[in-house]
Amino acid sequence: MENHRLGRAPNYTSACIVMFGVNLSWILLFLFAIWGLIAAVFLCLTVNYWLNWLDFRRRASERRYRAKPNL
Repeated sequence: MENHRLGRAPNYTSACIVMFGVNLSWILLFLFAIWGLIAAVFLCLTVNYWLNWLDFRRRASERRYRAKPNL
């Protein structure tokens, strides 16, 4: 066991993004088939608002850590 070295973990970021798109697509198609266009558009607007909020929070935290104190 002492000679066993841990390797690097694979990067699954692109696979995660693709599967998010696939899952979002089938959920929207399901909503459209069951409740119509209004429900699908409402879900799209909700997800868009949520993603914009996440982007705003990420940019705000990056600005906070990038700012250097004036000494």
